[in-house]
Amino acid sequence: MSLAETPTSRNSSNPLLALNYEPAIESLGDDYFDPVVAAEFPTHILRFRNDALLPLLKLVPRAVTDTHFIEAFGKFQGREPLLALRYHGYQFGQYNPYLGDGRGFLYGQVRATDGELYDFGTKGSGTTPYSRSADGRLTLKGGVREILAAEALHQMGVRTSRCLSLIETGEALWRGDEPSPTRSSVMIRFSRSHIRFGTFERLHYIERPDLIQKLLNHVIEYYYPSIRGKADQYALFYAELVKRVAELTAQWMAAGFCHGVLNTDNMSITGESFDYGPYAFIPSYDPLFTAAYFDYYRRYCYGRQPSVCKLNLELLQEPLQAVISPEDMEVGLSMFDEHYHIKYSKLMLKKLGFSQLPVTEGEELVQTTIQLLQETQVGYHDFFKKLTQDFSPKWQEDANSILDTSDLPWDTSAELLKKWRNLYHKYSTEITQFEETSIARQLQQSNPQIALLRPVIESVWEPIAQEDNWLPFYDLLGQLTRSSNII
Repeated sequence: MSLAETPTSRNSSNPLLALNYEPAIESLGDDYFDPVVAAEFPTHILRFRNDALLPLLKLVPRAVTDTHFIEAFGKFQGREPLLALRYHGYQFGQYNPYLGDGRGFLYGQVRATDGELYDFGTKGSGTTPYSRSADGRLTLKGGVREILAAEALHQMGVRTSRCLSLIETGEALWRGDEPSPTRSSVMIRFSRSHIRFGTFERLHYIERPDLIQKLLNHVIEYYYPSIRGKADQYALFYAELVKRVAELTAQWMAAGFCHGVLNTDNMSITGESFDYGPYAFIPSYDPLFTAAYFDYYRRYCYGRQPSVCKLNLELLQEPLQAVISPEDMEVGLSMFDEHYHIKYSKLMLKKLGFSQLPVTEGEELVQTTIQLLQETQVGYHDFFKKLTQDFSPKWQEDANSILDTSDLPWDTSAELLKKWRNLYHKYSTEITQFEETSIARQLQQSNPQIALLRPVIESVWEPIAQEDNWLPFYDLLGQLTRSSNII
């Protein structure tokens, strides 16, 4: 074989393979991962490429072809080693020591233009030592759903992983929660880190406090550089993680998003949202709304997300006690409720059009809004969409005119609606910094016009499943991108 024909030279022109991959996780040593081999697939059809992420990688989208994506992220040419990460986790309250990357691996890590290190992690790329009896594959529908969730949440300002690519791989899969056989795919998840709470829990389980400290030093070095080297860096790390998780949970709640499976192996050590399986956006404000059909006791229902995330942070204290004092962690965790409350109130006020209103002054308006939504069971997203579309200068003249032309079901809550209208009128008129143009602008920025409810997802999946028609899917992605600005 001549030099021109070698695999390395064939891929040298692929900009995805030519990225400056950093061996950050690899440098920790093999106590944290297992080298694996990717599956070989019969077909490679690129169904989605996230060109919006390429400039972050210093890549020009037009210079990256579909073939480049398939070579790198479907055939996995030119990248070694591929690492299946080890972790455990509390799943529905029970500790499970038999976890780990069962259908994915860490493909590589790249420093982006924002200075942060990002992971390329696969999903559906074949079996690993942690697959147990599973096939290591991802259904095409599962990949489509994750793309939609990540892009919708990103547009709503949620700190989330995103999908870099989705490739259909030509295998028939059997699943209990989808009509089978169903189609297969492999996805690349783009996230700040794949290190989980469960990564630390595993090290505690195998009684390796030395590896816990080594991993924690790594996490601080790469993901919490502002505290690196400080005398109290470990306590500061935990306090910052508590804040990040509290604020992330507030973002979910304001977005009307239910993750569905908040096990500790689905909690990122960077406080980022990821791994979208049976998620759902709430149709109406119902604290007991549950996304996962198998969550029989509503452990991870919408309204319990803050308490569950706080509990997961508390469970993380057990392995971290090898490095951080329990007293320091209790101080950090004690701030969870305040961090959550401040962030949630600010986000909800923005959804109501008020970007500068202090939380203490707007508290009654937020609580009355939630009460109104819960009592009337008006569509959660419809309410804010109508508020955005119908906003009028007349509202500043007459409180009774606020949303008086909408078709929302107010009849059963006349007194509560009157109270809400009076509060909204008060803050939109009496506080001088709120001009009507600024309220209208904030409403438009904070409230997407497309709600990613289950029927919407099914409406784009059905043409794919029945006719291999991807146009509705791409159109929906475009609508999600255009419907809201990052808040």
